Amino acid sequence: MFKVMIRDNMAPIAKQILEASGKIEVIVDNDLKTSKPDELSKLIGKFHGLAIRSTTRIDESVLSAARQLKVIGRAGVGIDNIDIPAATKQGIVVMNAPGGNTITTAEHTVSLLLALARNIPQGTASIREGKWERKRLSGIELTGKTLGIIGLGNIGRVVADRAKGLKMNVIAADPYVSKDAARGLDVELVPMEELFSHSDFISLHVPRLKETTNMINKTTIRAMKPDVRIINCSRGDVVNLEDLYQAILSGHVAGAALDVLPTEPPDPTLPILQHPNVIFTPHLGASTDEAQIKVAQMIAQQITAYLIDGIITNAVNFPSLSVEAMNQLRPHFDLAEKMGSLMGQLINKIHDVTISYSGEVSMLDTRPLTHAVLKGFLSAFTDQPINYVNAPALANEKGIQVNETKSQAKDDFTSLMRVRLEGLTEGPEEIWGTVYEKKYPRLVRIGEIYLDAIPEGSMIVIQNFDKPGVIGNVGTTLGRHNINIARFQLGRRGDRAICLVNIDSSAHEAVISELESLPNIISVRQVHLS
Repeated sequence: MFKVMIRDNMAPIAKQILEASGKIEVIVDNDLKTSKPDELSKLIGKFHGLAIRSTTRIDESVLSAARQLKVIGRAGVGIDNIDIPAATKQGIVVMNAPGGNTITTAEHTVSLLLALARNIPQGTASIREGKWERKRLSGIELTGKTLGIIGLGNIGRVVADRAKGLKMNVIAADPYVSKDAARGLDVELVPMEELFSHSDFISLHVPRLKETTNMINKTTIRAMKPDVRIINCSRGDVVNLEDLYQAILSGHVAGAALDVLPTEPPDPTLPILQHPNVIFTPHLGASTDEAQIKVAQMIAQQITAYLIDGIITNAVNFPSLSVEAMNQLRPHFDLAEKMGSLMGQLINKIHDVTISYSGEVSMLDTRPLTHAVLKGFLSAFTDQPINYVNAPALANEKGIQVNETKSQAKDDFTSLMRVRLEGLTEGPEEIWGTVYEKKYPRLVRIGEIYLDAIPEGSMIVIQNFDKPGVIGNVGTTLGRHNINIARFQLGRRGDRAICLVNIDSSAHEAVISELESLPNIISVRQVHLS
């Protein structure tokens, strides 16, 4: 039975979905005190899954105490409250729920756009103070005005669509969107400088990245059209509040609407909080009943699928797989891990790795296969827990350079995976593997020698000179020690040969030493494949 903690007042449907699996026990903890890392660290050790929103902070101290934790699910998009590198290194899958709050956040952006144009919050406050300030609070029309959208992702596209309905001219800047894709949305894609100089309103829809932090600052503001109005429903760190405040004081920026701030809740003494031309909401972009139900449902389904079936969806630190993709990859997945494990056990040294995919397998998402190779490879010479999530991070930590190549050419096999250790001078430098009839894994080449071997269980790998008597001597020696041979595969090239011997029980070191002493034997290694 898996155990999952739900936090941050998540919609009840999340608990219902997790418990409906019959394999997950759910604990709901909405205590604000335990949302802090020092308190959560005391509780997290017994849980396999954690479902949170934005209040709970998951830092390295929490993760170091979470020895059983397999997955963290963020019901929403933003993952600023989770230490992703630390989770990845520990092998914990971090998932979010993109798209679940797209419409809600886009609608909130448009609400702020309208409120900013017509001074609606200021008007409300004025009337409550007994005033009637029609002239001072006169606004501007949106029709014919230019909206510049920075970040034309899911939310930015919905905002663009809604703004077109308001008869605004819409331009956008996004280095990851093609002009053809923007044209399909009836949006003109322009350089950032042009967006700044032509926009009456600028709406931000970018992730929190090194490149986007403080992207709205005194330099970029100076490039903007006078009387511009700025809306931010993305991430608080995108806007430098002090630079924005000074630009509003100078009159260059006519106003701003901010749903997110660098620190939440903000320091109440911040000068910008008191300026009448700036309106605020307390991070309400995703806060509708519909959105909260949708993201809670998504994250609960994703956690269930991962814990019970191993299916990863919407992970931010691992390639996401649908059920269909996992079914296609699964035979290759198992083979890839065993190939990495075999190479690691044979060589037992750090080397850069090149993984090549050709034929039908190259047309799949091979990133999980590369993770599987690294998991198998690294597990051979470390006592750290290795899984598919943390394997690339640990490889990087050890200085292993990982290269991946693809080719649709089928060579002699419908699909082929090759694992090569670069710079290896002793031992077989590469292993080839394939899957027959989409379900039967085989090793088809070790070093320069072709063979046909089944990678499973305990195996003895023998490199020898191709001379008479080797097979008989090996069989006699194993029989004398009561070790049954399940399969014996032989490949040879020139005067060299490789024997892969599947055995029913592990051989003691004394047996391996005895095999090494036989005539015409070059090397003997015992490996264990699950």
